[in-house]
Amino acid sequence: MGDKINNIIEELKSLTLLEAAQLVKEIEEVFDVDASAVANTGMVMMSPTRDNVPEESIEEKTEFDVILESVPAPKKIAILKVVRSLTSLGLKEAKELVESVPKPIKESASKEEADQIKGKLEEAGATVSIK
Repeated sequence: MGDKINNIIEELKSLTLLEAAQLVKEIEEVFDVDASAVANTGMVMMSPTRDNVPEESIEEKTEFDVILESVPAPKKIAILKVVRSLTSLGLKEAKELVESVPKPIKESASKEEADQIKGKLEEAGATVSIK
């Protein structure tokens, strides 16, 4: 590999999970690709453009639910702290939520807010999905 590529790889290694998620989102927007399609199929899928999509199917989802899917036992306390910082739950309620996954952490959140919450929880070690 060339020096330029090695430098990019080294830079990528230094990113936090939240920064990496933001990078993927930016790449998807700039290059009009879907990174989840690459992960699932190994092939780059071009997103439909406005030119070839019927007008009624362009409606974008604006509200998202952040679901806490799993909490590894060694990471439970760190995840519990993040859940408390993201919600108005007391210690007992947050502990019950973390122990009874899968559970929604935030409902009807904006895409940006949902991504931020997911990033914080994943950084603490949780498995999170956005629906």
